[in-house]
This record gives sequence, C-alpha cells and structure tokens, in this order.
Amino acid sequence: MKIVDVSAFYAPEGGGVRTYVDQKLVAEPALGHEIVILAPGAEDHSEVRGSGARIEWVASPRFPFDRKYRYFADAATIHRHLDRERPDFVEASSPWRSASAVASWPGDAPRALVMHADPMAAYAYRWFEGLASSATIDRNLDWIWRHLRRINPTFDLVVSASASLSGRLAEAGLRRIATHPMGVEAGLFSPDLRDSALRARLLARCALPADATLLVGVGRHAPEKRWPMIVKAVMAVSFDHPIGLVLVGDGRDRLRIVREIDGNPHIHLLSPIADRVELARLLASADALIHGCEAETFSMVAAEAAASGLPLIVPDRGGASDHARAGGGLCFASADPTDAARVIRAFVRSQRIRPGARAVRTMAHHFSELFAHYRQLATAHRRAA
Repeated sequence: MKIVDVSAFYAPEGGGVRTYVDQKLVAEPALGHEIVILAPGAEDHSEVRGSGARIEWVASPRFPFDRKYRYFADAATIHRHLDRERPDFVEASSPWRSASAVASWPGDAPRALVMHADPMAAYAYRWFEGLASSATIDRNLDWIWRHLRRINPTFDLVVSASASLSGRLAEAGLRRIATHPMGVEAGLFSPDLRDSALRARLLARCALPADATLLVGVGRHAPEKRWPMIVKAVMAVSFDHPIGLVLVGDGRDRLRIVREIDGNPHIHLLSPIADRVELARLLASADALIHGCEAETFSMVAAEAAASGLPLIVPDRGGASDHARAGGGLCFASADPTDAARVIRAFVRSQRIRPGARAVRTMAHHFSELFAHYRQLATAHRRAA
C-alpha cells in the first residue's frame, strides 16, 4: 500500500511531529508499505530515506510565527503532487489549510485526518486564559469546530492519540474517530541507563551539589510548551529546597525563557539533543520530568520519561496527564504556576521512590495497528468503488 502523508508541520528542526514522521519513515517500509512525506521546504526536491521511503519537499514560504517552519502556499500544489503520486491512502497531519486541500482533492484514495494536537488547547485556550473559561472559548470560537465538522465527511478516519481528545472531538460533532495511542522507540529508553556521574555534572551546571533534586524538561521553546511558567514554579520552590532545572530544546520563545530565568544559576539551558541514545541517558539520570504543555494529544516525551523510570510532574490536561495517571505521577492545574510549585514542592518533600520502568506501548505497536486500519479502509474503499 502506498501512503502519502501531507505533513504541514514536518521540518528539519521541528519537534514531536518530526520525531513521529522520522519513525514512520522507518516503520512503514518495514511493514511492507511505500511511504511518501509531502512537506513544505526551502525548495522543490526529493529526499530518499532508508528502504525507499521518500520526503518530497515542496518550495514554500516561511511560517511567519515560527521561522523554523514553512507552510503550503496553495491547494493546487498539494493536488498536483497527490495526482502524481497516485496514493492508495492519504494522511493530512495538520487540521488547517493542508487538511482542507486534502479534503478538496478530487482523487479517489481514502484519507485520514491525523490530530497531532488539540486544536483549541494549542492556541485559543492559551491566548484567552484568564479572560474566559475553556467552555466559553469553545462557544465563541466555534468557527474552529465548524471548520473541522465541514471537512470531516471527506475523511474516512480521524486519528486521535488519546481517549480524552477522542471524546472532545466527538463532543464537537466529529465522526469516524479512532484512538491510536503512539508509543516510544523499542529498546531505547530504560532506567538501566541512569548515570550518577552525568546527574552530578548536570547539577553542577546548575551550581548545585549532587544531593539536590534534578528536574528535566524537554521540548521546543514555543509558547504552548509554557516553559516560562515552569521556570517560575521551579524558582518559587528553590527558595525552600535545592533544586535544579535542565531544559533541553530551542526555539522562538528562548529569549522569553532567558528573561524569566533572569540569571538564576540553578536553571540550565541545553541545546536540542539529536542523539536519541544520549537523550535516553539524560532522561534516566534525572529525578523527574517536568512538563507544562497541555496541548499535546499523546506527549512523546512523557512516554519516554515513563519508560526511563522517571516520575512525571505534568499538567492535568492533555496527553502527558494520561501517562502520569497511569504511572502514579503528579498533576498540577494546567497553566497555573502556583499550583505547579505546590506539586513540585510535594514531590521534593516526599522524596518519592523512582517508580521503575512501566510497560510502555512502542511505536512498532502503534504503526502496526494504524496501518492495519488503513489497509482495512483501503480494501473496503476498493470494494465499494
């Protein structure tokens, strides 16, 4: 089966979507499928990956709000590429303009809308927090849900990574929703990778001794990740307890984070870690993962931290909360630095025992089940034609 993923948010310096797509480029050929990623890039060119998987980069303008990303300029370009590829199945990995383009493509292939983020939590809830409740925001910004309801009939499937998001989508009037939780890379993340010398070095970078508490946060420096809020919460706790915070990532919100840190020596910024083995070792060597984003549907880093044996300190909404509740982690009120500080303080005072690795779903399980679902839909589509 030939699958084309119209992936508007795939970028060389991207975050979770890039990680997911890179794993898909390995998984699909291994399962006997041909995979083509259609992504906005600096120029038109083809990039072959592994066993014949391809990325078709489409010359596209830069996204004005985050210069690491680009966006598809028009539907006609997407249609032209889909016509040329003649896929058996099409994915739209963003719910916005590219999803509308996939919905309007006159081709005969079945198609899925893949929800990599909660469409309201990623932007609207953050923009209007403090001014209105989430229910009020939903009512007043119903045009977002109307857009999804309008394109929904064109898609044979809406893929959600969590039961909570699936419920929200159903309540908003979407149909044909299937929950396909993601997973971690098999055999990579483990508490056995814990390195006390690495932990001591990281705490030393935070100007703290080895008996201090080490929290780690991993993710893009983007507004929806809420790193300034996390910094504020950790700094509040550090007045009472020796606690260091290492933030791994980069992005357009970096200067805002630096301003929030304001020279505090106990918070250290690390550049993104491309080496996945090195990242796994860092996670296993911390005392807990701290995370501020409630917009993620699955939260890959929370799953990876859980597989590394880390306690989780995360918001009470979004994909990370599912991992925390499943493994005895701690949740704070989303977007609330005071409550985040309360929960961090409770974690430090409790001297919580590391839970050890949980049985965590792998990406191999995710892709195997997802592609089997696609094949079932494609077969039914051919029979009905």
